[in-house]
Amino acid sequence: MAGHRKLVERYRVAKGGAFRLTGVDPADSGGIKSKREAREALASGVARLEGLQEKLYAQDRWAVLAIFQAMDAAGKDGTIKHVMSGINPQGCDVHSFKQPSSEELDHDFLWRCGIRLPERGRIGIFNRSYYEEVLVVRVHPEFLASQHMPPELTGAGIWKERFEDINAFERHLTRSGTRVLKFFLHVSPEEQRRRFLERLDTPQKRWKFSPADVAEREHWDAYMTAYEEMIQHTATPHAPWYVVPADHKWFARFLVAEALIAALEDLHLAFPKVAKERGKELDRARAALA
Repeated sequence: MAGHRKLVERYRVAKGGAFRLTGVDPADSGGIKSKREAREALASGVARLEGLQEKLYAQDRWAVLAIFQAMDAAGKDGTIKHVMSGINPQGCDVHSFKQPSSEELDHDFLWRCGIRLPERGRIGIFNRSYYEEVLVVRVHPEFLASQHMPPELTGAGIWKERFEDINAFERHLTRSGTRVLKFFLHVSPEEQRRRFLERLDTPQKRWKFSPADVAEREHWDAYMTAYEEMIQHTATPHAPWYVVPADHKWFARFLVAEALIAALEDLHLAFPKVAKERGKELDRARAALA
């Protein structure tokens, strides 16, 4: 367990300043030697997560928000599916944020995610998030035109301002009892290409593919610059980024699970203690049942 926590820290970015994506190899496996080893460790991690989530729910004091960002085919859906496979559905909510609706565009860029935040005692999963506003919108600035913002507010400084707003928002969440973890699944363009071809060649996976996915590959360098600057400006001790090598799905899933476990363990969760008077009531109830 201690060894896994140390491994997780290797990919944790709590101060983004000098961070460089080139310092993380998408094919890295953290010294895990095989898919079998990672799967066995993940199975153990899923069981530990189940126990921690039960205490989180019962204690009803903290909330956990896990945000997933990545290029297409990096494995977000599969990672969420496998890592959260042992979690009681009553204590977990998953929200996928795709193209904004007209109602969402009539609000500030944090609004649609803000109304989906997890309640105390629950784990919230964001499959994409408000970070799209400094990623896809930055790579395609023409999208700003659809957000009905006053032109004087959409100048060159908008990205810096949005980073500031995000940091303030996440600081507010943390001060209100929500632990924020952010995962960037870092896949290589070569592995993405291989996965796209696999989707096209596998009948039951073809539905996942969109021609737009190929078009976005032409902007790869712009996206990598946007991701790097996003991490540099929004990685903080209270809301760190985990830059997860994602060329090996089995390693990415293992690492995400261990990061969640470490965060939950740091909350020192426990089942609520029954007050003395309440205990007497329960003893009388037990006697009546007996």
